Amino acid sequence: MSDFAGMEDLLQDFLQEAHDLLSDVDNKLVDLEKRPDDRNLLNDIFRGFHTVKGGAGFLNAAELVTLCHLTENLFDRLRNGELELTPELMDTIMAATKGVREMFGELGQMVLPQPADPEVIAALKGVLSGEAPAAPVAPVEAPKVSAESVAAVAGEPDWAVLHAAVTGQPPAAHGELITKEESAAVHAAAAPVVAGAAAAPSAFGRRATDRPGGQPSAARRVEERGRENTIRVDTSRLDQVLNLSGEIGLTKNRLTSLRADILAGKNDSETLHALDQAVSQLDLLVSDLQNSVMKTRMQPIGRLFQKYPRIARDLARQLGKDVELVLAGEETEVDKTMIEDLADPLIHLIRNAVDHGVEMPLERQAAGKTPKSLVRLEARQEGDHIVLIIADDGKGMSAERIRAKAVEKGLISEEEANTLDERQSLNLIFLPGFSTKSQISDVSGRGVGMDVVKTNIQKLNGAIEIRSEPGKGSVFIISLPLTLAILPVLLVLLGDQPFALPLSLVREILPIEQSRIQEVGGKETLVVRGEVLPLISLARLLGWPLERYPEYGVFMQTAERSFILAVDSFAGRDDAVIKSLEDFRPRGVAGVTTLSNGQIVLILDMKELLADLGQHADMGAAMRALDFA
Repeated sequence: MSDFAGMEDLLQDFLQEAHDLLSDVDNKLVDLEKRPDDRNLLNDIFRGFHTVKGGAGFLNAAELVTLCHLTENLFDRLRNGELELTPELMDTIMAATKGVREMFGELGQMVLPQPADPEVIAALKGVLSGEAPAAPVAPVEAPKVSAESVAAVAGEPDWAVLHAAVTGQPPAAHGELITKEESAAVHAAAAPVVAGAAAAPSAFGRRATDRPGGQPSAARRVEERGRENTIRVDTSRLDQVLNLSGEIGLTKNRLTSLRADILAGKNDSETLHALDQAVSQLDLLVSDLQNSVMKTRMQPIGRLFQKYPRIARDLARQLGKDVELVLAGEETEVDKTMIEDLADPLIHLIRNAVDHGVEMPLERQAAGKTPKSLVRLEARQEGDHIVLIIADDGKGMSAERIRAKAVEKGLISEEEANTLDERQSLNLIFLPGFSTKSQISDVSGRGVGMDVVKTNIQKLNGAIEIRSEPGKGSVFIISLPLTLAILPVLLVLLGDQPFALPLSLVREILPIEQSRIQEVGGKETLVVRGEVLPLISLARLLGWPLERYPEYGVFMQTAERSFILAVDSFAGRDDAVIKSLEDFRPRGVAGVTTLSNGQIVLILDMKELLADLGQHADMGAAMRALDFA
């Protein structure tokens, strides 16, 4: 039986409040390390722990109360000037807050927490008694190995090996991997919380009742489903939706009345003018309603960002680096599903920047830089897109050395390498051969390679771009649509049949003159502003007969390649409401949409179509099966 029988609602309310408090405390701890004399910060942190301790006491969670009480006393000594905040003392504090999170994991499982790590308790008591210096639990470090041995263990080249080749510096073997605690914490930050719902207990580490590597409990599966299907919405936005719904109802009544008049033979100009006005009003209201409903899915990305300063700080401390993670644009709103799916790619890019991007303090000083490294994580809205920027002021990357490493590893040929410009060369790090595989160790959890980062971004209909300069740093720029519910598309024609292409991949539209087509290596190409691009017929991709030579080309750019897609004509641009194909989804089809005239159109998945090049996706069979043809 649960230790909290009859108190489930009270426990969930406490978990929700404590989750928000601890997230706030984590950020303030990172700030406190930069401003140790800031009394306001110390007071805020003290109050946060005091509130958590009070709730734990009410729930009779004695072990959690003990840990919170000791930590609270430590902060009391700090704010009274009785203790000095040193890096070692901060390590003790961080170990204590990690213990609090682990205890919350047990509370989320409806059981009383087990005692905290004895070493953490002893370290806290030693600091408070003044009898011993802080002796926190040191982070477990992976054995130091060479870049070559990392590759040998992984069985393939990885980002760390690539960075070693580019910079000439040996990488930290463990820096690429995401620990269990970090991955859980980031997912918790991204998870929505509603009043009375569980506040992402998995944020606090593996529960004592969960078996390592085993299946999650039934309670945990229910909890995770709840997180996926709930969202916190500002009541003002719901009021706006309600008001618009009421106005649409009134407009519908007006249209019903006008319809009755017209059916009764009243076709004078005044009636038709009133009908035109009512239809226009309905169009505006429906458009406003769509925007308002989409806004209910939007969440501040700061809820995801708030976990990263602690993660960056812990990794930098472990590696002996001095790194400050600067956040900007935390108020930028992003589609809720994007926040959840961005967690792993962003944490990987931040860890990459801290581990492989920035230098050790002495190395930075030798290069004329400040000992402290800066990593910037920024979000902003640009038009109908959200832009995320992860930048560092570290070593940077050399496009020439990346090309050489890719050739050495057999990922591309020398001929292909010679045709790549700087942007394309930097994009080679997204090849699967450069990813890091998970390794079993005390610190490794789930490794996310650069190829998976790119794949996850593309699943969100986004794109990722790299800019880097040796000695000055690297910048990763992620561009995402405002929402996944609506996809801007370009409608192209093969004969009379329209197909939809994601507009985010389209760079420009070109006329195709047969006299300009050249054969290179047996393949048709076009030269566009000095760049040789392959010319690929959409009919060929779909396995359809080429009845006449296409007159137009669509300059498209994916993360892997740039090319010209040859089509017969165009049917315009549209904002497609994507409908997924649940039971039958042929390769090369991302979904379907309905045009204003009622026609159903396939939205093409260019990545899958290009992967099937030479095999011809049977789009005709797919359309017949879907009753499109």
